[in-house]
Amino acid sequence: MADQNFVDYVKICCRSGRGGAGSVHFHREKFIPKGGPDGGDGGHGGSIILRGNKQMWTLLHLKYRKHVIAEHGENGMGGNKTGKSGEDVILDVPLGTVAKDAETEEFLFEITEEGEEKILLSGGRGGLGNTHFKSATNQTPRYAQPGEPGQEEWKILELKVLADVGLVGFPNAGKSTLLAALSAAKPKIDSYPFTTLVPNLGIVSYRDNRSFVMADIPGIIEKAHEGKGLGHRFLRHIERNSVLLFMVPCEADHIEKQYDILVNELKMYNEELLDKPRVLAITKADLIDEELKSLLLPTIPKDVPFVFISANTNKGLIELKDLLWKALNEV
Repeated sequence: MADQNFVDYVKICCRSGRGGAGSVHFHREKFIPKGGPDGGDGGHGGSIILRGNKQMWTLLHLKYRKHVIAEHGENGMGGNKTGKSGEDVILDVPLGTVAKDAETEEFLFEITEEGEEKILLSGGRGGLGNTHFKSATNQTPRYAQPGEPGQEEWKILELKVLADVGLVGFPNAGKSTLLAALSAAKPKIDSYPFTTLVPNLGIVSYRDNRSFVMADIPGIIEKAHEGKGLGHRFLRHIERNSVLLFMVPCEADHIEKQYDILVNELKMYNEELLDKPRVLAITKADLIDEELKSLLLPTIPKDVPFVFISANTNKGLIELKDLLWKALNEV
């Protein structure tokens, strides 16, 4: 997943179609010179609709499409003919896409299922023709309804990555290396912080042909909940994961302190994230022997299942998958 191809935020100007006007018309033919009203209704204006597409993983296709414009409805005609409705604009988006009002940032809805359709901006209704206004006291109404105007609003679309397991850790904690070791994903890996700037997804094989999806989420920094660095952009991807895998390298000064900082960042961003099951992986375990491992045990938090792993030597990876599978099945 190339960095430049992953887009998880777009702001677009949406303009729905106006409804067509109802027709003022009276029936006329050879032997009926004064027929009654037969003005048809106006067509509805086109709406702008979001549709879930599980084959998509980015909002890249909308990045440069700043204006989305639906068709206007056509006016009604004589003979009780309804005008043609304006064509809707359907925008395919990845599952996990959230729609918001750009002015108020009000949450509108979220697309979570394949083929799910929700209206982002409704088109105007068509006006009623004069045939609807005929009455005993007004046999020849010479008026009809105008169509409703369309709407023009700016909308925000945000993508929250959908995955079973989300990797949570500081930059350079070994998240990309683990994802590469457990799946066929090919994330960019290097020894400096912030190698990963966009989420990477991989499918992890488990026993009996079972599998789960893991997301390598860009590293969190302290005060990320305040928007420091790219904090808000990174943290929102964690909201859609079922289980959180915290990763702390064994070379950290104090494992529990690093873990507590990560937990606090999630809590300050969205306290509901603390309700998700957690597993702790202590990474780069190939750098330590059993004696050093025993010295680290007092610094490990007591309220979370943990395992020592090394993605380079595959140490502890089977035990890690067992812990994650157990956590996923308790959700």
